[in-house]
Amino acid sequence: MTNLNDIISEFSSENQQKFISYLEKKNKRNDTKNIELFNLLLKDDLNSKDVCARLYGSQKKDAYHALRKRLYQSLIDFTANQSLQEEKAIDMQIIKYILASRTFLHHKQYKVAYKILDRAEALAEDNYLFPLLNEIYHTKIQYAYANPSINVNTLIEKFKINQKNYHTEDQLNIVYAKIREAINNMNFNSEFIDFQTLVNKTLEEFDIDIKESMSFKSLYQLMKIVSISAFASNDYLKIEPFLLDTYEVLLSHRNKEKQQYYHLQVLYIIAYTLFRNKKFKKSLELLEKMNNVIALKKNKYHNTFKLKYNLILGLNLNFLNNQNEAIKILEPFLISKHPDIESLLDIYLSLVMIYFQKGDFQKASKIFSKFYHTDKWYIERVGKEWVIKKNLIEILLHIELNNIDLVESRLLSFKRSYYKFLLEIKQQRVITYLNLINEYYKAPEIITSIKFKNKVEDSFEWVGGAQEDIFVISFYSWLKGKMNNTDLYQTTLTLIKQAQ
Repeated sequence: MTNLNDIISEFSSENQQKFISYLEKKNKRNDTKNIELFNLLLKDDLNSKDVCARLYGSQKKDAYHALRKRLYQSLIDFTANQSLQEEKAIDMQIIKYILASRTFLHHKQYKVAYKILDRAEALAEDNYLFPLLNEIYHTKIQYAYANPSINVNTLIEKFKINQKNYHTEDQLNIVYAKIREAINNMNFNSEFIDFQTLVNKTLEEFDIDIKESMSFKSLYQLMKIVSISAFASNDYLKIEPFLLDTYEVLLSHRNKEKQQYYHLQVLYIIAYTLFRNKKFKKSLELLEKMNNVIALKKNKYHNTFKLKYNLILGLNLNFLNNQNEAIKILEPFLISKHPDIESLLDIYLSLVMIYFQKGDFQKASKIFSKFYHTDKWYIERVGKEWVIKKNLIEILLHIELNNIDLVESRLLSFKRSYYKFLLEIKQQRVITYLNLINEYYKAPEIITSIKFKNKVEDSFEWVGGAQEDIFVISFYSWLKGKMNNTDLYQTTLTLIKQAQ
């Protein structure tokens, strides 16, 4: 069944009212129940049977399914119309110009036709619409013989440059698809991939480089590819200069204000990278820029990016010793549903971590209980790294809550499911960490001994504070706090400050 709730959850309050007005104008009968169904789905607290009963007073399944289908089609039509009134209006205007010019060319009104094509060309260039530019140059060249003022060689050169840009955008899209496929193989088949080598090799194969001529979308995809490499290697420090330099290229684009969706995606990537590199105040500056870009379009993208924005805001505040404010920001999302399932799950897991660091293990456990799906389900949606972090914090939670039997079973399950994968991706230290935890929970009295402390120090290969991942430091802080009998949150903040 079509999940109308997911579609409706993307609507801002303004668009909800606009859609209801749209339905009111569309309805030809007074007994149409589409608005009533829409309002019931907005509440998002009823299942299908309850909604059906509210609408019809009984289980009229056929009528209910037919009504859902009609509402679904109305949602598509409304969304399409909204898009045509916004960004897509530019595309449609250019297409109209091309069609009109061809009609005038057919009637040998060449001067009028070329004036219209000039308008279309300027608009398409401003918005980096390479496919439409291709059609414009094709038409101009075709009829160049009829317009003596046209330099055909100049036109041909423009056409060739645009074809190269068009080709580059297509090639980058292929690179992006291949690397995303590699991630899926890693998640589903435990197939290890050296992402840095893969990215470099693939970009070289398709002769991709950063150029002023590339579109905002292309540059965003290139940044996304590089950030995927960092995600796989846990080395965000290496990609930070590239992301910041690339962003400067984006800012020079004339169309930056016309492609805000990709602008916001870029800002999020950089803000997240800066957070992972423990540069919290700089990350907050990027979030402020996100706010400014959202405001330019009267909060059009607010609902699309609100989870991403608040996730990074909450995490930054938590590690800036403002834990209560972080909780205040993130906790309202515990009861919400949203199409951005990845960010929603990140918020849940982040709140588990924050309450765990706060020492409120009961609250952390209560939130963790919301993770009732299988690991496979989560791997499909957010990947193995997320699932491994989830399982690690679950083991620590059971230790703190003294659920000894569950600790044993979770450790065995984790070993069976992920040890081989961790060895393949050269993350032996996760296994080492769990072995030390295993020793501690079996004999808690050893944790403060000099022998155990020395063993811990000798067990890990440290990569240096600046490069060390913030979540790795957070997990290690739990062990460090136990060894020194210090508060977990303050231990975490101290270690991060040293790493900065």
